[in-house]
Amino acid sequence: MNLDVQNRKAPRRERGARRLAFRFRRNQDGSAAIEFGLLAFPFFLLIFATIEAFIAFAGEQLLENAVDTMSRQVRTGQITFNMGRPTDKTEAQFRALFCDEISLMIKCAENEDPNDQKLYLDVREFANFDDVPKYIPRVSNEKFADLDPTDFDYDPGGPGTINIVRAYYRWEVMTDLVRPFITNIRKDGEMPRDYLMVATAAFRNEVYP
Repeated sequence: MNLDVQNRKAPRRERGARRLAFRFRRNQDGSAAIEFGLLAFPFFLLIFATIEAFIAFAGEQLLENAVDTMSRQVRTGQITFNMGRPTDKTEAQFRALFCDEISLMIKCAENEDPNDQKLYLDVREFANFDDVPKYIPRVSNEKFADLDPTDFDYDPGGPGTINIVRAYYRWEVMTDLVRPFITNIRKDGEMPRDYLMVATAAFRNEVYP
């Protein structure tokens, strides 16, 4: 008799277990929270990476606009150097004016530590356009070689002369996801962390009075 009772109870237990398993599979309470927890980190990391890349490229455009603006002033004689005119600007004054042009998005100091410099300016006169440098000066041929500012100078010419205005800026990339793709420069002994922004203008000055 006891054996018959046990045999009848066994199918009931099996059916109950199946019903419990079925209810467990259909119960989705909390699944959205779990999925969000799994996807939130990579999602927000991608968002931050996209925003940082956008800001970096917008900053580079701002740098190019500043080079165009300052070049136009050199070309038209609004900025001169060592000519005994009210428009004469020293290197420090030129840098300060340039910093004003990019201050909307880019940190720029009038005086920087040479060992931790962000902004580099190169403003020079050349005898002809063939002499104008057409490359980014680097300390070596390595992939992430540092910038070599050895030949940078501030010596713009007067009316009718050929000049260049070059600006380089170290933009530090903060998001790890973006860093391997847009960094292109590093200091000796450091991992790549900077995106080197570059803007150049070569022109002949107008023959202003």
